[in-house]
Amino acid sequence: MESMPMTHYMELLATNQPWNLILFMAIPVIFAEALAITEFFILLTRKLDGTLRLLNRIAGLVAGPYFLVVFVYLFVTAVIPLTGGAGWRGPFDVVAVGFYLLGVVPYVGLTLLELNVIGRKLSPEGRLRLHAVLVSVFLVVAHVAMIFGMLDPELLAAGGGAMDGGGIVPPDAGGGGAAPMDTMKGM
Repeated sequence: MESMPMTHYMELLATNQPWNLILFMAIPVIFAEALAITEFFILLTRKLDGTLRLLNRIAGLVAGPYFLVVFVYLFVTAVIPLTGGAGWRGPFDVVAVGFYLLGVVPYVGLTLLELNVIGRKLSPEGRLRLHAVLVSVFLVVAHVAMIFGMLDPELLAAGGGAMDGGGIVPPDAGGGGAAPMDTMKGM
């Protein structure tokens, strides 16, 4: 069975299991989920103190420095060599890695907001709004990275993306393909 080419994003996560998956996916996503979930409750209740706000603050303080280290590491060990050596696997590859690394902007922004480096003159409501925007921006860039990272990087590469069936066997073509939709009723 021929394996599908992977973006460098997916290759990073698939290599050195389980450590790369933990370091480059699980930890940043756990921070994002902790921030998003606590953010929802803080926004709904407008309670700017207590356990949820403390958890939100800790996640905001730690996520920025953590992801900054990830950013610098990947920029030096992957982006510079790939760019200098023409090693990118097409536009989807660049988008996946680029958007993943863009996550540093909202995460560092959250840390700077928590440290009162930015947003000092904002009202509590304004700081809450900026915090929510930064969490949302991280979620968007992370999901763009994931989506493009899962695509075949050759789809937009020169000559790539030919419609050859992509390994999907139509139900009536034999070979044990997917069952027709009408036989799946009642399952």
